[in-house]
Amino acid sequence: MEIPGDSIQTIGEFLAQRRIAMVGVSRARAELSSKLFEELCRRGYDLVPVNPNATEILGRRCFSRLQEVNPPVDAALLMTSPEVTEKVVRDCAAAEVRYVWMHRATGKGAVSDKAVAFCRESGMQVVAGQCPFMFLPKAGMVHRFHGFLRKLAGTYPQSCGVTVR
Repeated sequence: MEIPGDSIQTIGEFLAQRRIAMVGVSRARAELSSKLFEELCRRGYDLVPVNPNATEILGRRCFSRLQEVNPPVDAALLMTSPEVTEKVVRDCAAAEVRYVWMHRATGKGAVSDKAVAFCRESGMQVVAGQCPFMFLPKAGMVHRFHGFLRKLAGTYPQSCGVTVR
């Protein structure tokens, strides 16, 4: 199920944040979350890894929970299971995170209907069910093709004239 409400404007606002927590980033470099983490760092984002099972990921200090991140972040990219997402969005609210992105490339990803509802009820902007790679300028061919397929299927967010970096 595609949850309505994702827009290029919300995506652009999220990607305009300079410091972003990535919750659930893997320690395994071959995993998608690690590759996305590295790519966003390469593009100049100050990514903060959040994973209760690690103290460091890809050379950066890792935090167990969002509330521990200092200085705090305004945005969190969730690479978690839907069940974990439902808990993490409560941490987002406690940490006063304003933007939440629930990653999905294929399958359900991090998206949870309950978590989306909680974010919206709490006043957070939420992107539910997109892959950030599709919205990065000069993304790899696979990611551009994924975006193209989403456009054909009518599941690509509507444009609002927002440019992302």
